[in-house]
Amino acid sequence: MRRLFPVTDQTAIRTPRGEAGHDWSLAELAAAYAYPEHGPGPETPEVWLRANMVSTLDGAAQHDGRSHPISTATDMRIFGTLRALADVVIAGAETVRQEGYRPARVRDEFAGLREAAGQGPVPAIAVVTASLDLDFSLPLYTSPLVPTLILTGAAAAPDRIAAAEKAGARVVIAGDGVGVDPARAVRALAELGHTRLLTEGGPRLLGQLVAAGVLDELCLTVSPMLTAGDAQRIAGGPSVAVPARFVLDSLLEEDGFLYSRYRRP
Repeated sequence: MRRLFPVTDQTAIRTPRGEAGHDWSLAELAAAYAYPEHGPGPETPEVWLRANMVSTLDGAAQHDGRSHPISTATDMRIFGTLRALADVVIAGAETVRQEGYRPARVRDEFAGLREAAGQGPVPAIAVVTASLDLDFSLPLYTSPLVPTLILTGAAAAPDRIAAAEKAGARVVIAGDGVGVDPARAVRALAELGHTRLLTEGGPRLLGQLVAAGVLDELCLTVSPMLTAGDAQRIAGGPSVAVPARFVLDSLLEEDGFLYSRYRRP
């Protein structure tokens, strides 16, 4: 069963009208998850950072180190849609390694939408790493349609920076020390023309973005599964002094999976 739970506040909610037996089309999903329009003023931000994560009922963001076992086909359709709408996909180095990241691929279904938005054929992948302990012989670095970005700090090892650049990646300095400053990373990506930002975690990176106050939106799939164990939650690391409260923008349901979209007030 597919159902829509409308949100009854003053916000205009863009959601597909999913019904039983009806697969939400990619066009419907693209409309439901459209980024805010860019422009002057607080209601039309120049940069928007959203996260896309999945969690079980007992708070696990992974099973056996990967998110796929707690996901579903519809979740992956939304995952692909969010990627297709983004200028850049940001992920931590450990997530890139564990999930086996590859270059973003062209999706013909979204070609017209991306062209109309002034975007290239695919989003860039941006890897957040302090050590640059990455295998630069992989296709993610050697053969993407657009160069993969490496977000790191000014104190990163010069030989690793050289190795990344030799492979074809573009190194972006977003911190004064070894690590990356989240706010500076957002600014650096915006300066490159990337204003529709999507992060896929992992939990450590998402926690840093939350603590820095730069996350604008969370797209969270709640999986009707229980895993127990000691898996990470969707965000870890430093806590915030006062819990940040987001507002519910939309909520979709299918076979017990909840697809929620929260945004900052």
